[in-house]
Formats: sequence, C-alpha cells, structure tokens
Amino acid sequence: MTKISVDPALWATSLLPEGIVEMWLQPNGVFVEQGEPVAAVRIEGALHELAAPANGWLTIDRKDNSVIEPGAVIGHIGHDKS
Repeated sequence: MTKISVDPALWATSLLPEGIVEMWLQPNGVFVEQGEPVAAVRIEGALHELAAPANGWLTIDRKDNSVIEPGAVIGHIGHDKS
C-alpha cells in the first residue's frame, strides 16, 4: 500500500500550518494510474492538485473539507481492490 500524503513543501510559511482537502478528483475505490490527479488541497489560499504516487486502487482516508497539516496522509493506493 502506498500513502498519498501532502508535501510539507507546499506550505510557504509555518505561521498557519494547516490546509484543507478541497475535494477528491477521483471517487473512492476507483483504479488510478501513477501521476493521475486524485485530490485538490487548499494551502495558504492556493489550490494544489495531488497526483497518485503509484498505480492501484484509491482509498480515501480524509474526506472533503478535512483540515490537514504538513505531511498528512489523506489516502492510500492499494494493489488489491478492497
């Protein structure tokens, strides 16, 4: 299983070290390919797309509008459909 995490480098400052999962671009349980956009997160007012780190089945761990911190794991890519 491969983690989908939010890169701490997306935060320009550490004054407000939180962001929001704006929306998932793929539904839970779907097969995604590495590099395919899977989620959008809002950090310090900027919207960033997160890409699938591997091929596999998407499992969403953090729902839309969830508050996230640098390095937060928001989902997983699994090799088997769950």
